[in-house]
Amino acid sequence: MRGKKVAAVGFAGLTVLAIAGCGSGKTGDGGGGGAGLVVGTTDKVTSLDPAMAYDNGSLLAETQVYQFLLNFPAGEAAPKPDAADKCGFTTPTVYTCTLKPGLKFANGDPLTAKSVKFSFDRMVGIKHPQGPSALLVGLDHTDAPDDKTVAFTLKNANDQTFPAILPTQAAAIVDEKVFPADRVLADEDVVKAKPFSGPYTIASYDKNKLVSYQANPDYNGLFGKPATDTVTVKYYAEAANLKLDVQQGNVDVAWHTLTPTDIDSLRGSDKVTVHQSPGGDTRYIVFNLNTQPGGTPAQKLAVRKAVATSVDRDALSTDIFKGTWTPLYSPVPQGLPGATEAFKDIYGAKPNKDAAAKFLADAGVTTPVTLNLQYNTDHYGSTSSEEYAAIKSQLESTGLFKVNLQSTEWVSYQKARSTDGYPVYQFGWFPDFPDADDYLTPFFTADNFLQNHFGDPKITDELKAEVTEVDPAKRAALLGTLQHDLMADFMPIVPLLTGNQIAVAGKSVQGVDKTLDPSSKFRFGVLSK
Repeated sequence: MRGKKVAAVGFAGLTVLAIAGCGSGKTGDGGGGGAGLVVGTTDKVTSLDPAMAYDNGSLLAETQVYQFLLNFPAGEAAPKPDAADKCGFTTPTVYTCTLKPGLKFANGDPLTAKSVKFSFDRMVGIKHPQGPSALLVGLDHTDAPDDKTVAFTLKNANDQTFPAILPTQAAAIVDEKVFPADRVLADEDVVKAKPFSGPYTIASYDKNKLVSYQANPDYNGLFGKPATDTVTVKYYAEAANLKLDVQQGNVDVAWHTLTPTDIDSLRGSDKVTVHQSPGGDTRYIVFNLNTQPGGTPAQKLAVRKAVATSVDRDALSTDIFKGTWTPLYSPVPQGLPGATEAFKDIYGAKPNKDAAAKFLADAGVTTPVTLNLQYNTDHYGSTSSEEYAAIKSQLESTGLFKVNLQSTEWVSYQKARSTDGYPVYQFGWFPDFPDADDYLTPFFTADNFLQNHFGDPKITDELKAEVTEVDPAKRAALLGTLQHDLMADFMPIVPLLTGNQIAVAGKSVQGVDKTLDPSSKFRFGVLSK
């Protein structure tokens, strides 16, 4: 959301889960305890309305309370039916799903094909700048010929990514009797109306402070009955307080974000076990092509290339993140089919001051270039302060840049970055689904979720080609060309690092390994103790 999510999306930060036995004490930012599981997080919910939610904090809530036509089974990367009974291509451009019978929302309203059509039409129609509608760029229109059948007409034949988009934030099914078609619904109105059909409903809601979830007895979907009936989520302002509660057993689950130093410390504990799996999360620097430094497009590209070739990714990985994040040389992290290291192939793995200076000189850019660089700590973790202090030092040590750093709270950060508020800024990505395209199409279409004014016909054509290629070898080649062209000719983002999912679990907690998977969905229902 990913960043997302990224980041959300997608659209971001180090994905960390720490689990300990639940105690009765109160520390940190608030209370907890009671029956069931207690979850702690430093993430923040942007919105409970899927049209406006494209971040990991919102995804955590959406995963529990909304149903999707398809979803990712715990521990698996291939989507399977959730609200749907079956889905598949009925023609090369039409993807059709048949719903399970008798579906309903927690408020008693029926969940039908009309609900699904409304949800997709609404997502595309509202097109909120902070929302995930960019994921549906390949959707032409949605039909509901009867109460159980939904037909998606796609812009491109054989769209290989569409089934994997159906479990994402762009495809949450909402109640057409509750949500307005043309505007976002406030969180308190969402909770009051209970338009939930997922494994849980929300029993009480104090936004970004304390939220209680209750198992939904009417849920009829992929995940079945939750292993734990009641889950309470506590929101922390400081990761240090979250770590303290984990250590003392005052919360059962601390989900995102513990610092690399915290993880090192917890590895030595005899009360918990540290689990790790590939996460696919990425961190990068975004340039707003309208407001970034440079008087011409050529000068702006030179500035982007100079920044990209001045950053020391190895130093960030080793010195700041203790190896929990590793250098990233493409928008697509290694391990996915079609991933390359295009940046390293073109510019080399190490920072290159001479190359950076030549980019700027050839374009007639006067140095030092002033960069107003924005970053965030409450969403990406307190380590962001060290990370961006190091980036500032690396850039200024070349003599080519003067960097002004500023940090902003996440909710304000999300609004400002999507409305031309920041010329250069930190962002990250939690993958929506485990495919290379999820690191490309949301970022590099003309209507991308970054809202950074990037768009190019050549890249648009290359994105279309890779999405519709059914031969895996040919698709990998197309993906390689696309990554090369982005890094060589455009570089609207500077890839920095890719991270892992890390779980720290108490000995009595079950189900942790199941939910640490490439989908990046954290499912309350698989956890028990």
